[in-house]
Amino acid sequence: MIIFGTKGYLYQLAILTLVCGSCGNPAAHTLRKRVTKFTLFFVPLFPISTKYATQCTFCGAEQKLVKEQADHLVLQAAGGPAGQEYGQPQQQPYQS
Repeated sequence: MIIFGTKGYLYQLAILTLVCGSCGNPAAHTLRKRVTKFTLFFVPLFPISTKYATQCTFCGAEQKLVKEQADHLVLQAAGGPAGQEYGQPQQQPYQS
């Protein structure tokens, strides 16, 4: 008897402040990676599917991303050279 199947894993890659495309509010968005792996006798062997998405913490809307967009957002969260090209960070109050 052979026991096989799949198991899903969810990884949180970053938390970013972006303007939500659904509700329009500047809010925190979690960047997540979902990996589905093939299992044999309950041992995960290799990934068969990888998907990326952001989820708004204000309204709960989820937006699917491709790997390149997710990599760009991870660089932005780390303060890399990508800068502020993607999404809109919250503005700092003016101090005189």
